[in-house]
Amino acid sequence: MTVTEESVRGALDAAETIVVKIGSALLTDPAHGLAHDLMARWCAEISGLLAAGKRVLLVTSGAVAEGVNRLGLAQWPSSVHELQAAAAVGQMGLIQAYEQAFAAHGRHTAMVLLTHDDLADRQRYLNARSTLTTLLEFGVVPVINENDSVATEEIRFGDNDTLAALVTNLLQAELLIVLTDTDGLYEADPRTVADARFVPFARAGDATLNTMVAGSGRLGRGGMITKLKAARLAARSGANTVIANGRAADVLKRIVAGETIGTLLAADVAPLDARKRWIAGQLKAAGELELDAGAVTALIHKGVSLLPVGVVNVSGNFSRGELVRCLDSQGALIAQGLSNYSSEETRRVLGVASQDIADRLGYSFEPELIHRDNLVVLNDA
Repeated sequence: MTVTEESVRGALDAAETIVVKIGSALLTDPAHGLAHDLMARWCAEISGLLAAGKRVLLVTSGAVAEGVNRLGLAQWPSSVHELQAAAAVGQMGLIQAYEQAFAAHGRHTAMVLLTHDDLADRQRYLNARSTLTTLLEFGVVPVINENDSVATEEIRFGDNDTLAALVTNLLQAELLIVLTDTDGLYEADPRTVADARFVPFARAGDATLNTMVAGSGRLGRGGMITKLKAARLAARSGANTVIANGRAADVLKRIVAGETIGTLLAADVAPLDARKRWIAGQLKAAGELELDAGAVTALIHKGVSLLPVGVVNVSGNFSRGELVRCLDSQGALIAQGLSNYSSEETRRVLGVASQDIADRLGYSFEPELIHRDNLVVLNDA
């Protein structure tokens, strides 16, 4: 299938889940702290997207810069511990500003602090996804930031562009919007090359983009390099990325409407295809589930989730979120996917109806053992 700028931009308005990342260079000024007027504008735009039925998560930078301003430091800290302290102080001002800006539109916010370890560990990954999904269901805007007060490696080398891409993968968002202080990607650094050509569209995986990215200023840790890496990471799960100038009027509304604004870095696969391709490609499983004939038929011919009522036996020891294989009574591989429950929990709910899971366990994560979005049928006989 040919991927064109027109076809991809024309489909952006169909995105149901959108991650918006706002960088430090936009959010803060060394002399004045947070840019409250701009924050109010972005929050108003996000509220408009929510009113249109979109799910929006906001990944924000700015805690360290706001902390430096609040502490009245004469210069940018150089030590990790000073940066951590500044982040802890600045985080207070950051969430207060967002809370006030969203409250003006009748929206609640929730501060969620993450480190990359939270998303690398499968159990914590699932817990984070469940929390964020529940917040979205409540109509709350999750405001997500790197936990800079404890993540020393991120203060030294990290960036919220990567965090935004990981959140995009986590929620299977269709669109990542990275707001920065430039119009997007240029073939050369426009700060040093006056006639550098603007790049309105490219595939995220295009290797020629590598020579175009440049470094960052003091307020941003990653510059265009990390934005390109983030777009490529988001593209793995099928999400498109738009890098645009956050000072542009109605920037979010215009991006979602498919207007030619910013640099669009397109993914090559659809979100579900990408996720299921990853699941199907896993060669090692942590455990196996033996299914009854009814469950086998339902998985193969109806494309449904796997419920505990259709499982007759469990082998192996696995944790929630690990990959398991689904077999028929003859041991033939039918499907594989990511389990919502551990092996111990699964054994306790064998043959049980979904509504009775909580009675057996004392709690319930999900009504399915494996949701169909996390399940790939490998035998369609």
